[in-house]
Amino acid sequence: MLPKLPLKKWFLAIYLLTQRKKSISALQLSRDMGVSYNTAWQLKHKMMQVMLERQDGKKLAGRFGMDDAYLGGERPGKRGRGSRNKIPFVAAVETTQDGRPQAIHLRQVRGFRRTEIARYAKVSLTAGSTVFSDGLYCFRAVTETGCEHVAIVTGGGRNSAQHSTFKWVNTMLGNVKNALLGTFHAIRDKHVPRYLAEFEYRFNRRFGLPAMIERLLFVSLRTPPMPYRLLRMAEVYG
Repeated sequence: MLPKLPLKKWFLAIYLLTQRKKSISALQLSRDMGVSYNTAWQLKHKMMQVMLERQDGKKLAGRFGMDDAYLGGERPGKRGRGSRNKIPFVAAVETTQDGRPQAIHLRQVRGFRRTEIARYAKVSLTAGSTVFSDGLYCFRAVTETGCEHVAIVTGGGRNSAQHSTFKWVNTMLGNVKNALLGTFHAIRDKHVPRYLAEFEYRFNRRFGLPAMIERLLFVSLRTPPMPYRLLRMAEVYG
């Protein structure tokens, strides 16, 4: 169980989790706060759970690029789409008319099937939006929620990465993977939604760093408590 900590320790944890340019591992958090690793791990995952539940209610609107993305895949076996070693998630970047990124979604899915994308779109996209994606068939499911779908077949690989429509999606995916691989020694599959939510939460509030502390405190007080045994369990999504 998480020991009773002084409020100043909680405030310090929130400061360290929101004001750094990059994420912070539980090990580094324990060193910076002067607490045990187990205490730091629980603090971090409680805060990430708050971010996850807060982000779940946020929808994208307007125009945005969308792509299929994966974490993992180091173990032997099939590569690419369909690999059992990879964790699939939707990467979507809402942009302004002149192409600047405004907000992102990084949402784990069970696979890139039409039913999964339709489920994601129903709870995460605003009707009337325009969705740009590659030729992957499942993305057409966004039309079921009243969104317009524009498929741009790039052929994959370098052509896709360099296409202007998908510039920010690919940039964001590179940043996500570099942030996770460069900060954490290992991420359990069952906790992936929290780590994705942390990156999403921080990015979408990047222009208001000082306010992020107060806002995270505010939503923390309104998020149901998450005991240790539930923190250790897999996230349920969908």
